Amino acid sequence: MTMASPRRLVQDHPDRESAVPSDSIEVRLLRLGDVEALITLEQAKWDQDQAADRAELTARIQAYPRLSIGAFEPGGAALASLFMKPITTAVLSSAATWADCARVEEPHPEATGSLFGISLSSVDADAVTAIFEFFWPHALKHGRRDIYIGSPMPGLRAWRRINPDVPADVYMREKRHGLPRDPQLRYYHRKGFKDIVACKPGYFPHAASLDYGAILRGHIPLSAGAPLWRLVPLPWLKQMRRLLFRLV
Repeated sequence: MTMASPRRLVQDHPDRESAVPSDSIEVRLLRLGDVEALITLEQAKWDQDQAADRAELTARIQAYPRLSIGAFEPGGAALASLFMKPITTAVLSSAATWADCARVEEPHPEATGSLFGISLSSVDADAVTAIFEFFWPHALKHGRRDIYIGSPMPGLRAWRRINPDVPADVYMREKRHGLPRDPQLRYYHRKGFKDIVACKPGYFPHAASLDYGAILRGHIPLSAGAPLWRLVPLPWLKQMRRLLFRLV
Protein backbone atom coordinates (compact mmCIF):
# COMPACT_ATOMS: atom_id res chain seq x y z
CA MET A 1 0.00 0.00 0.00
CA THR A 2 1.62 3.25 -1.10
CA MET A 3 -0.15 6.35 0.04
CA ALA A 4 1.54 9.63 -0.61
CA SER A 5 1.30 13.17 -1.80
CA PRO A 6 0.46 13.67 -5.48
CA ARG A 7 3.72 12.98 -7.28
CA ARG A 8 4.93 10.59 -4.60
CA LEU A 9 2.16 8.16 -5.43
CA VAL A 10 3.75 7.00 -8.68
CA GLN A 11 6.11 4.09 -8.13
CA ASP A 12 9.06 5.58 -9.99
CA HIS A 13 11.46 4.56 -7.23
CA PRO A 14 10.91 0.86 -6.42
CA ASP A 15 11.82 -0.24 -2.92
CA ARG A 16 14.92 -2.35 -2.57
CA GLU A 17 14.91 -5.90 -1.33
CA SER A 18 15.34 -5.78 2.40
CA ALA A 19 18.90 -5.78 3.68
CA VAL A 20 17.55 -6.01 7.24
CA PRO A 21 16.03 -9.24 8.61
CA SER A 22 12.30 -8.65 9.10
CA ASP A 23 12.51 -9.61 12.78
CA SER A 24 15.14 -6.87 13.26
CA ILE A 25 12.95 -4.05 11.93
CA GLU A 26 11.56 -1.88 14.72
CA VAL A 27 8.05 -0.59 14.02
CA ARG A 28 6.45 1.96 16.33
CA LEU A 29 4.48 5.18 16.54
CA LEU A 30 6.54 8.15 15.44
CA ARG A 31 7.91 10.78 17.81
CA LEU A 32 9.16 14.29 17.18
CA GLY A 33 12.68 13.03 17.79
CA ASP A 34 12.34 10.92 14.62
CA VAL A 35 12.00 13.91 12.29
CA GLU A 36 15.68 14.02 11.30
CA ALA A 37 15.66 10.33 10.35
CA LEU A 38 12.42 10.87 8.43
CA ILE A 39 13.94 13.76 6.48
CA THR A 40 16.82 11.50 5.46
CA LEU A 41 14.26 8.91 4.28
CA GLU A 42 12.31 11.51 2.31
CA GLN A 43 15.48 12.77 0.62
CA ALA A 44 16.59 9.23 -0.24
CA LYS A 45 13.22 8.33 -1.72
CA TRP A 46 11.97 11.45 -3.44
CA ASP A 47 13.13 14.39 -5.51
CA GLN A 48 13.68 17.67 -3.67
CA ASP A 49 10.33 19.18 -4.66
CA GLN A 50 8.49 15.98 -3.69
CA ALA A 51 9.92 15.30 -0.24
CA ALA A 52 8.02 16.38 2.88
CA ASP A 53 9.90 19.00 4.85
CA ARG A 54 10.55 19.31 8.57
CA ALA A 55 7.46 21.45 9.19
CA GLU A 56 5.14 19.02 7.38
CA LEU A 57 6.51 15.97 9.19
CA THR A 58 6.34 17.69 12.57
CA ALA A 59 2.76 18.86 12.02
CA ARG A 60 1.59 15.36 11.07
CA ILE A 61 3.15 13.72 14.12
CA GLN A 62 1.76 16.36 16.46
CA ALA A 63 -1.75 16.24 15.00
CA TYR A 64 -2.05 12.47 14.49
CA PRO A 65 0.29 10.75 16.97
CA ARG A 66 -1.55 7.41 16.80
CA LEU A 67 -1.71 7.46 13.02
CA SER A 68 1.97 8.23 12.32
CA ILE A 69 4.05 5.06 12.10
CA GLY A 70 7.67 4.38 11.29
CA ALA A 71 9.88 1.36 10.61
CA PHE A 72 13.55 1.57 11.56
CA GLU A 73 16.65 -0.56 11.13
CA PRO A 74 18.71 -1.44 14.24
CA GLY A 75 21.03 1.54 13.76
CA GLY A 76 18.09 3.94 13.83
CA ALA A 77 17.78 4.76 10.11
CA ALA A 78 14.19 5.10 8.92
CA LEU A 79 13.16 2.48 6.38
CA ALA A 80 9.50 3.49 5.97
CA SER A 81 6.94 5.95 7.32
CA LEU A 82 3.16 6.02 7.14
CA PHE A 83 0.98 9.05 7.90
CA MET A 84 -2.82 8.97 8.07
CA LYS A 85 -5.61 11.20 9.36
CA PRO A 86 -9.26 10.69 10.30
CA ILE A 87 -11.71 11.85 7.65
CA THR A 88 -15.46 11.87 7.18
CA THR A 89 -17.19 10.83 3.99
CA ALA A 90 -18.69 14.32 3.76
CA VAL A 91 -15.26 15.95 3.75
CA LEU A 92 -13.96 13.39 1.29
CA SER A 93 -16.89 13.95 -1.08
CA SER A 94 -16.66 17.73 -0.95
CA ALA A 95 -12.86 17.91 -1.33
CA ALA A 96 -11.81 19.24 -4.70
CA THR A 97 -8.10 18.46 -4.38
CA TRP A 98 -5.66 16.14 -2.64
CA ALA A 99 -4.56 19.05 -0.44
CA ASP A 100 -8.13 19.43 0.82
CA CYS A 101 -8.05 15.81 2.01
CA ALA A 102 -4.50 15.74 3.35
CA ARG A 103 -4.47 19.07 5.21
CA VAL A 104 -3.45 18.75 8.86
CA GLU A 105 -6.43 19.82 10.96
CA GLU A 106 -7.16 20.39 14.61
CA PRO A 107 -9.63 19.59 15.97
CA HIS A 108 -10.12 16.56 13.77
CA PRO A 109 -12.89 13.94 13.57
CA GLU A 110 -11.54 11.24 15.90
CA ALA A 111 -14.91 9.47 16.01
CA THR A 112 -14.94 8.58 12.33
CA GLY A 113 -14.17 5.03 11.30
CA SER A 114 -12.50 6.22 8.09
CA LEU A 115 -8.92 7.34 7.47
CA PHE A 116 -7.19 9.18 4.65
CA GLY A 117 -3.69 8.08 3.71
CA ILE A 118 -1.58 11.23 3.57
CA SER A 119 1.77 9.64 2.79
CA LEU A 120 3.78 6.45 2.78
CA SER A 121 7.49 6.75 2.05
CA SER A 122 9.74 3.71 1.98
CA VAL A 123 13.04 2.35 0.76
CA ASP A 124 12.49 -1.21 1.96
CA ALA A 125 9.65 -3.52 0.94
CA ASP A 126 9.74 -5.60 4.14
CA ALA A 127 9.48 -2.44 6.21
CA VAL A 128 6.19 -1.57 4.48
CA THR A 129 4.82 -5.03 5.28
CA ALA A 130 5.97 -4.62 8.88
CA ILE A 131 4.20 -1.25 9.17
CA PHE A 132 0.87 -2.66 8.08
CA GLU A 133 1.23 -5.74 10.25
CA PHE A 134 1.77 -3.31 13.12
CA PHE A 135 -1.13 -1.05 12.18
CA TRP A 136 -4.03 -3.44 11.53
CA PRO A 137 -4.48 -4.52 15.20
CA HIS A 138 -4.43 -0.86 16.30
CA ALA A 139 -6.97 -0.02 13.58
CA LEU A 140 -9.35 -2.71 14.82
CA LYS A 141 -8.92 -1.69 18.44
CA HIS A 142 -9.88 1.91 17.63
CA GLY A 143 -12.85 1.04 15.41
CA ARG A 144 -11.31 1.97 12.06
CA ARG A 145 -13.11 0.49 9.09
CA ASP A 146 -11.48 1.75 5.90
CA ILE A 147 -8.71 3.88 4.41
CA TYR A 148 -9.11 6.23 1.45
CA ILE A 149 -6.31 7.40 -0.80
CA GLY A 150 -5.95 9.66 -3.81
CA SER A 151 -4.08 8.10 -6.71
CA PRO A 152 -2.86 9.40 -10.07
CA MET A 153 -3.60 7.45 -13.24
CA PRO A 154 -0.32 7.64 -15.17
CA GLY A 155 -1.69 5.78 -18.18
CA LEU A 156 -4.48 8.30 -18.78
CA ARG A 157 -2.60 10.73 -21.05
CA ALA A 158 -1.59 8.03 -23.53
CA TRP A 159 -5.09 6.53 -23.47
CA ARG A 160 -6.70 9.94 -24.04
CA ARG A 161 -4.66 10.42 -27.23
CA ILE A 162 -6.49 7.41 -28.68
CA ASN A 163 -9.83 8.23 -27.03
CA PRO A 164 -9.97 12.05 -27.01
CA ASP A 165 -13.71 12.35 -26.40
CA VAL A 166 -14.16 9.62 -23.78
CA PRO A 167 -14.51 10.70 -20.11
CA ALA A 168 -11.59 9.96 -17.82
CA ASP A 169 -13.74 7.93 -15.45
CA VAL A 170 -14.28 5.37 -18.23
CA TYR A 171 -10.53 4.80 -18.31
CA MET A 172 -10.40 4.73 -14.49
CA ARG A 173 -12.84 1.82 -14.38
CA GLU A 174 -11.45 -0.17 -17.31
CA LYS A 175 -10.06 -3.60 -16.43
CA ARG A 176 -7.81 -6.21 -17.96
CA HIS A 177 -7.92 -9.76 -16.67
CA GLY A 178 -9.98 -8.58 -13.71
CA LEU A 179 -7.51 -5.86 -12.67
CA PRO A 180 -7.54 -2.10 -13.38
CA ARG A 181 -6.09 -1.11 -16.72
CA ASP A 182 -4.05 1.72 -15.21
CA PRO A 183 -0.75 0.50 -13.73
CA GLN A 184 -0.98 2.64 -10.58
CA LEU A 185 -4.57 1.59 -9.87
CA ARG A 186 -3.51 -2.00 -10.48
CA TYR A 187 -0.70 -1.60 -7.95
CA TYR A 188 -3.12 -0.33 -5.33
CA HIS A 189 -5.69 -3.01 -6.13
CA ARG A 190 -3.10 -5.63 -5.24
CA LYS A 191 -2.43 -3.78 -1.96
CA GLY A 192 -6.10 -3.99 -0.96
CA PHE A 193 -7.49 -0.75 -2.43
CA LYS A 194 -10.09 -2.45 -4.58
CA ASP A 195 -12.99 0.02 -4.42
CA ILE A 196 -12.88 2.89 -6.94
CA VAL A 197 -14.92 5.69 -5.39
CA ALA A 198 -14.59 8.74 -7.64
CA CYS A 199 -12.70 10.41 -10.46
CA LYS A 200 -11.72 14.03 -9.73
CA PRO A 201 -10.35 16.53 -12.29
CA GLY A 202 -7.64 18.92 -11.14
CA TYR A 203 -7.05 16.80 -8.06
CA PHE A 204 -3.28 17.34 -8.06
CA PRO A 205 -0.57 18.29 -10.55
CA HIS A 206 0.45 15.18 -12.46
CA ALA A 207 1.06 15.50 -16.19
CA ALA A 208 0.70 11.81 -17.11
CA SER A 209 -2.66 11.75 -15.32
CA LEU A 210 -3.80 15.02 -16.90
CA ASP A 211 -4.14 16.20 -13.27
CA TYR A 212 -6.94 13.73 -12.60
CA GLY A 213 -7.06 11.74 -9.39
CA ALA A 214 -8.82 8.50 -8.55
CA ILE A 215 -10.23 8.14 -5.03
CA LEU A 216 -9.75 4.58 -3.82
CA ARG A 217 -10.89 2.78 -0.69
CA GLY A 218 -9.34 -0.17 1.10
CA HIS A 219 -11.26 -2.05 3.79
CA ILE A 220 -9.47 -2.82 7.03
CA PRO A 221 -9.59 -6.62 7.42
CA LEU A 222 -12.25 -7.97 9.83
CA SER A 223 -13.42 -4.42 10.62
CA ALA A 224 -17.07 -5.48 10.29
CA GLY A 225 -16.71 -6.73 13.85
CA ALA A 226 -15.62 -3.28 15.10
CA PRO A 227 -17.74 -3.24 18.30
CA LEU A 228 -16.25 -6.59 19.33
CA TRP A 229 -12.64 -5.65 18.60
CA ARG A 230 -12.84 -2.64 20.94
CA LEU A 231 -13.34 -5.13 23.80
CA VAL A 232 -10.42 -7.37 22.85
CA PRO A 233 -7.07 -6.57 24.54
CA LEU A 234 -4.57 -5.09 22.07
CA PRO A 235 -1.93 -7.79 22.81
CA TRP A 236 -4.43 -10.43 21.64
CA LEU A 237 -5.12 -8.52 18.45
CA LYS A 238 -1.39 -8.19 17.84
CA GLN A 239 -1.12 -11.96 17.76
CA MET A 240 -3.39 -11.83 14.67
CA ARG A 241 -1.28 -9.26 12.81
CA ARG A 242 0.14 -11.54 10.12
CA LEU A 243 -3.25 -13.13 9.48
CA LEU A 244 -4.80 -9.67 9.10
CA PHE A 245 -2.15 -8.63 6.57
CA ARG A 246 -2.90 -11.71 4.46
CA LEU A 247 -6.64 -10.90 4.47
CA VAL A 248 -6.19 -7.51 2.78
